[in-house]
Amino acid sequence: MRKYLFALLFISGFAHGQKAGGFDDVLKHYQLEQNFTGTLLVANHGKINFQAATGKPRRDSGTNILLKSKFKIASITKTFTAVLIMQLVEKEQLDLKATIGTYLADYNGEAKNKVTIENLLTYSSGLPNCESYIGEEIYRQPITRDSFIIKYCSGNLSSNPGTKFNYNNGDYVILGKIVEAVSGKSFEECLEAKILKPLKMPNTGMLKSTALVTGLVPSYTYDDSLKIFTPDPPYYIENYFSAGAMYSTAEDLLKFDQGIFSCKILQKKTVALMLTPYPSLGNVGLGFWISENYGALNSRFAYRPGGIYGATANWIHVIDSNRAIIALSNSNASNLFEISQQLNAVATGKPAALSKKSN
Repeated sequence: MRKYLFALLFISGFAHGQKAGGFDDVLKHYQLEQNFTGTLLVANHGKINFQAATGKPRRDSGTNILLKSKFKIASITKTFTAVLIMQLVEKEQLDLKATIGTYLADYNGEAKNKVTIENLLTYSSGLPNCESYIGEEIYRQPITRDSFIIKYCSGNLSSNPGTKFNYNNGDYVILGKIVEAVSGKSFEECLEAKILKPLKMPNTGMLKSTALVTGLVPSYTYDDSLKIFTPDPPYYIENYFSAGAMYSTAEDLLKFDQGIFSCKILQKKTVALMLTPYPSLGNVGLGFWISENYGALNSRFAYRPGGIYGATANWIHVIDSNRAIIALSNSNASNLFEISQQLNAVATGKPAALSKKSN
């Protein structure tokens, strides 16, 4: 999940005369050079300019991945959580400067009266990474939400809140619990009522290990040294909760993109606040990473990757030109951020830089 987080070297600009052939060249290149399988989408102002699906949902299957295929979107879930939090802020039901204990009276631990909602949103709570306890084993056994928070999200602080970036799923698990406490509804109910239904996103939702989602593509972990794909190990996706348990399609994520950046589900001033980077915390924003005035064209973009084992996702919004680039895959064999850069080059009328991978 971490490997794309700080690769924020993305160049954007303005151009006309986009060519579908250029997009197709990018797709074919990454099929050949990085075994890309999944879906790609490029849209300007909410209108799709390029969309493609390639590969098979199962490595031994005769069927194909479709444009409507659903993928695990892993940490892109966190942006949905951030939006739900900011909607509560708009309603003055929640204060970014208030601490965890303001909303979770039963929460125990040093963070209770020290860590704010803002700290959680920016991964600067100071709480130890929940995976530092027993690594990814915390997702291998069923556990209740409250027990997860007590066991893995309530330890002593390892740094002062707001002073140090430390990527932590636990911060967003706590935020999901706060959404439930403040709203009086389940996270899934809030998600449906406040985002999915208003934006007409029928192919998006929360995953449960006990419930089959029709059209969900299984994912595979790629071993580059052995050049083999293996099915992801079994795990309880619901343990990721509001930090990573969602699925979606590229088209639905475009609706979410436009719901945010066209201010359909948030006020303009709220979106501006979410897009304000924290330089001392690696330019993280509230639900995204932000590149501010990067490159000769002074373009700005918001970036949110995700990955759980073989399931990988990448979402970029080029702010100044209202362009969305979405890449979803059922394996970790491909660098989705790199693919997105090349798609953006084509979208701006530039040639894609497609070099063969050295062996």
